[in-house]
Amino acid sequence: MIEFLSQYNLMFLGIISSLIAGLATGAGSLPIFFTTNISKKTLDLLLGLAAGVMLAATSFSLIIPAIEKGGGGVKGSAITMLGILCGGFFIDFVDKQFPDTNLLINAIGDQQPDENGSSNIISSMIYNSKLRKVWLFILAITIHNFPEGMAVGVGFGDGDIINGLSIAIGIGLQNIPEGLAVALPLVRENFSKKKAFLVVLCTGLVEPVGGLLGVGLVQISKPILPFALAFAAGSMLFVISHEIIPETQNHDGHSKLATHALLIGFVIMMFLDNTLG
Repeated sequence: MIEFLSQYNLMFLGIISSLIAGLATGAGSLPIFFTTNISKKTLDLLLGLAAGVMLAATSFSLIIPAIEKGGGGVKGSAITMLGILCGGFFIDFVDKQFPDTNLLINAIGDQQPDENGSSNIISSMIYNSKLRKVWLFILAITIHNFPEGMAVGVGFGDGDIINGLSIAIGIGLQNIPEGLAVALPLVRENFSKKKAFLVVLCTGLVEPVGGLLGVGLVQISKPILPFALAFAAGSMLFVISHEIIPETQNHDGHSKLATHALLIGFVIMMFLDNTLG
């Protein structure tokens, strides 16, 4: 398969792979067409699995290559350390532009305005506040998807197709439960299932834009590759730590199950990454 893919332009591969990873977000929302009665336990398990997959992809496909391509030793480690911190602080800055929007499924209840619309002013205000939080969460997820696409593009940037594929697989697997987490609140707020699916799909379509930027930057300037890999790793680590893991550790009795799922996701992705490589 690698020989087949090697005949294509790296920029093309980066964009297509990040697009597929982004489309996985939409694929993750498909269960809403069959049922919206998805338990918090199931969602926590899927998110824990996704967190483990992304941690492994970040470690083995971004951080380790960043150190190696940075020259190894003190130099490679220093470049990687700087890149990770810059990536994390950048996403932190972006995140501060929004309120606390960590996967708001639990925070968004089933309370809605009554059938007469605005007849109950208090109920309407509560509904509008919750709907605003849903859209802020969707916007935050959309922006967070950008560095994920960039990570895929950077992975392909210096011609390492295996590395790019590993990152794309990891991000695609992580996007599946994320898509479900975005779709459920929309359906609960009386969006049609089709409209909820289309909204979720659009949140993932920023990833090929990030993929284009990532592969383009590295193609233009190879020396920035180690820093770019580390920057993408820092961005991913922040999203995993701030957005995904906290949602699974909310003391509702599922935290240990989610932790076990994280371990399983990590070892599966570690195996896939090193087997592909």
